[in-house]
Amino acid sequence: MSFFQRIKKGIAQKTGSVTQKFIKGLRKTSSAFVGSVQDLFTGYRKIDEDFYEELEEILISADVGVPTTMELLERLQEEVKKQKIKEPLQLQPLFMELIAEMLSDDEDSNRLRVNEEGLTIYLFVGVNGVGKTTTIGKLAHQFKKDGKKVVLAAGDTFRAGAIDQLEVWGKRVGVDVIKHQAGSDPAAVIYDGIQAAKARKADVLLCDTAGRLQNKVNLMEELKKIHRVIQREVPEAPHEVLLVLDATTGQNALLQAKTFGEAVDVSGIVLTKLDGTAKGGIVIAIKHELGYPVKLVGLGEQADDLQPFDAEQFLHGMFQEMMEEEES
Repeated sequence: MSFFQRIKKGIAQKTGSVTQKFIKGLRKTSSAFVGSVQDLFTGYRKIDEDFYEELEEILISADVGVPTTMELLERLQEEVKKQKIKEPLQLQPLFMELIAEMLSDDEDSNRLRVNEEGLTIYLFVGVNGVGKTTTIGKLAHQFKKDGKKVVLAAGDTFRAGAIDQLEVWGKRVGVDVIKHQAGSDPAAVIYDGIQAAKARKADVLLCDTAGRLQNKVNLMEELKKIHRVIQREVPEAPHEVLLVLDATTGQNALLQAKTFGEAVDVSGIVLTKLDGTAKGGIVIAIKHELGYPVKLVGLGEQADDLQPFDAEQFLHGMFQEMMEEEES
C-alpha cells in the first residue's frame, strides 16, 4: 500500500470536520514547504549534489531542524544507492514515507492521560506569550462541553495580567478560578486549587504557571515545589505536564523545550498557532529530536480549533495538494 493510500484509508475513518481543520490550519505550511519540495522534485532531472543542497535548504527553512534534516538526507542518499533511483520524482514517495516514520507513534502516547478514579490534574508550563492561558481556557471549554466539572488554578503569580487573563477565560467558559494576589507563592495557589477541586468534586484541574526563563534556577525550584505539592495531595498527579510552544517561533521553540525539559518532567507538547506559520516542520523536529509526543495543536482562534494531534491528519493536511494531484 502506497503512502497516499495508507493516509487516505486512515483519514476515511475519522471525523470530516477535524480533517478540514487540519487542512485549513496547515495551508501555509503545505503551500510553502510542500510546494517547494514539489517544485524541487519536478524541476530537477537528476539526483545530484545541487539537488540535495536545495532540499537541505528547504527543510531547514521549514524549521525541520539541522539534526533531523541531516538524518533525512542521509537516509534518502542510502535509499538512492540501494534502490538505484535515478530520477527525483521516484524519490518523492520515499521522502514522504521517511517523514511519516519520524512522526509515527503509538496513538495512545498522543492522547491526554485521564485519571478515571478521580481528579485529573494537568500542569501547564511555557514562556509568556506562547498562548498558555488561552490553551487552558480552550481546554476548559472543551472539557465542560463534554460534561466535565473543571477548576482553574492561577499559578502564574509573577504577572497580575496572567491572573486577570485566566479570570476572563473562567467567566467566559463558566468555571471557577482559584487565585491569590500577584507575587504570592505559586505552590500555595496550586494547593488551594487542589483543595477547591476536591471540595467541589471537580473532574479536572488545569494549573497555570509562570513562564519566565531569565533565571532558570528559580524556575526549576518553583516547578519542583509545585510538583511536590501536587504529588503530596494527589500521589499519581500531575497526570500531564504540558509544555506550550508557539509554532511561529520555530527553532526557538526547540530551545525552550530543552530548557523546560531540564526543569520539569515534560510529558507532552501543546503547539499553538500552527495555522499562523509556514514552518510546520517544527512538529517533525520536536518529535524526532526531543522525543516528546505532541498532544494538542492550535489550528485557529476558536475554542474548537485546539485539536488532539493526529499524525495521519497532520500528514494529510501537509501533503493535501500532492494527494489531489495524484487523484486528478
